[in-house]
Amino acid sequence: MAASYKKLFKLLIDRDMKKKELAEKAGISIATITKMGKDGAVVSSNVLVKICSALGCTMDDIVEIIPEKEDN
Repeated sequence: MAASYKKLFKLLIDRDMKKKELAEKAGISIATITKMGKDGAVVSSNVLVKICSALGCTMDDIVEIIPEKEDN
C-alpha cells in the first residue's frame, strides 16, 4: 500500500493556503511538504499529527491509502 497526500494539497487550495504557510504553522520544513507531493513519499505519523493540528482536521482529511494493484 502507498499513501497519497492529494487530499492535503486540495485542502490547501480550498483554504487558499500556501505550502510555506502550512510549514510555518505546523512547525515542519517546507522540504517535508514538498516531499509529500511526490508519489510514494513516506513521512512520519508525527508530521501528519502536526499538519492535522495546524489545519484542525483529521488524518482522513489529508491522507488516502492506495492499495497496491495485484498482478493476475
